[in-house]
Amino acid sequence: MVKERSANFGQGEHITTHIKESIDRIEEVFTDTPDLIIRKLHIKQTGEEAALVYMDELTDKTCLNHDVLAPLQLESGNPSGDFVTNVGYVIPESKWDVLKLNIMLGNSLLFIEGRSTAYILDTKGLPKRAIEDPQQEPSLKGAHQGFIEIGSQNIAMIRRYIPDKELKLRRYIVGKRGQTAVSLVYLEDVVEPEIIQVFEKRIQAIDVDAIINTGELAEFIEDHPLALLPQILTTERPDTAASHILQGRCVVVVDGSPSVLVAPVTFMSFFQTVDDYSSRWSISSFLRILRIFAFFIAIFLPGFYISVISYHFEIIPMKLLLTLGESRGQVPFPPFVEAIIMEITLEMLREAGVRLPAPIGQTVGIVGGIVIGQAVVQAGLISNVMVIVVAFTAISSFIIPNQDMMAAVRIMRFMIMVLATWFGFIGLVVGMMTIMARLITLNSLDTSYSTPLAPFKAPDWKDTFLRLPLWMMTNRPLSTRTIQERRQGRNRGWKEKNNR
Repeated sequence: MVKERSANFGQGEHITTHIKESIDRIEEVFTDTPDLIIRKLHIKQTGEEAALVYMDELTDKTCLNHDVLAPLQLESGNPSGDFVTNVGYVIPESKWDVLKLNIMLGNSLLFIEGRSTAYILDTKGLPKRAIEDPQQEPSLKGAHQGFIEIGSQNIAMIRRYIPDKELKLRRYIVGKRGQTAVSLVYLEDVVEPEIIQVFEKRIQAIDVDAIINTGELAEFIEDHPLALLPQILTTERPDTAASHILQGRCVVVVDGSPSVLVAPVTFMSFFQTVDDYSSRWSISSFLRILRIFAFFIAIFLPGFYISVISYHFEIIPMKLLLTLGESRGQVPFPPFVEAIIMEITLEMLREAGVRLPAPIGQTVGIVGGIVIGQAVVQAGLISNVMVIVVAFTAISSFIIPNQDMMAAVRIMRFMIMVLATWFGFIGLVVGMMTIMARLITLNSLDTSYSTPLAPFKAPDWKDTFLRLPLWMMTNRPLSTRTIQERRQGRNRGWKEKNNR
């Protein structure tokens, strides 16, 4: 009977004016919770009896002692006739469900005899780590700080880059048990209201026990959850998040996760980095072209090799053909099996390097790659050329700056290899056409994923395959459908004055 009542604790109910009843109710619900502290005290300022309730490990003890207990028990003669504390905020609340949630969030509750409301005191002291350089998105010229697991501090880091009153914040609670705080951050005078409505509708429709990280949230709100290609960008960098907000996109901050979500985005957004806007435009443009080239190499190179060896060897020059024949002379497997063995071996080494501690992981990657590669060649299981193809493919996949896009490329590579084994060059063409068609049909928050390619938007080509000089990008991307397109002026007025 107690468990049934605890499950429905506080659903629309209000507290009473008696402290004892309130404490009994809390103890009835929070059973087997030794870290729940209930401290009875006498408020010297008002002469009232009270009880302070908080979670031991979720509360800032220094704040609790100096800003709550000391003023209440030591100070007297308050002119206002009510108690005074030094905490950030004091919120009166009478609903049990709100009070229970605040206990679990690290706030303290103050119950006073004879009052029909309790008071929520800002004493949160959640465990947190220092702000560090993000490991997944290193930058040469950008800021060396990344998001942490505290949502409020992540929002503060974004506000540091955009100290504007139009930067708005909408907060939602997701999860019946975890009750994770999810915050939507955007520029109100820039973002299309329809995008905010779509975001809000999808977040509020989530019905789960808890959201642990941004990856889970992205899977619930993205347009095509079964697609391989990611439709929502994930970043650990505050400067990257701020840049996307200024372009007219929305950022979702999940409390407890060191990364945020950015949407709506396009396919080309996954090949852009914060260093693109810190380097000269010519260098940034070259690197973007290199990333796109690496994207196709990482997907099609093993399939191209299989097609040539299995079906179209006549296109190979005679000297190279003799070299390939000599290399494959002792290999007992067809090219497809040979490629599968090497690709799976590479994926296993990659996964082992990620899961092991950093020093051991690097050793496994280097030693494993050299030893296994050399051993399989000497044993006659794999040809030298296949080792070169797989190594070049791996290097190309590492150039892709986004981890989610890199993972999608790794899976698509195996599909292309199967098509190449069955149909040769025709399979490669069919695979490429399928990828292009899928890009055109995808959406990111009801926004075309393949913009500015299809539909064609000429102004957005200033910041796609090439990154033109910043002073030429006067408007925000059309793909974001912003209500305020102008981003900046021409910023070359000084040159016009000098030419007069």
